[in-house]
Amino acid sequence: MTRTRLLALAILPALALPLAATEASARGCIKGAIVGGVAGHVVGHTMAGAAAGCIVGRYNAKEKAKQRDMERTQRPAPGQRNL
Repeated sequence: MTRTRLLALAILPALALPLAATEASARGCIKGAIVGGVAGHVVGHTMAGAAAGCIVGRYNAKEKAKQRDMERTQRPAPGQRNL
């Protein structure tokens, strides 16, 4: 293993910890990192792909969670009429 790869493997988990603050963010980061890692592996940049995938996956998960929260708050409560 090259020195750069070893350093990247040591640093990557430390960088991912602050990103995984919520459950949705953690799931999005993990899913994105897997997809990004595979795509990055194809072009020879596995770690960069995993890191970018984590960021994109986290963003998408947060947007989905925000959308779900908005839908919940816009629904009328049971027994109320929707005017």
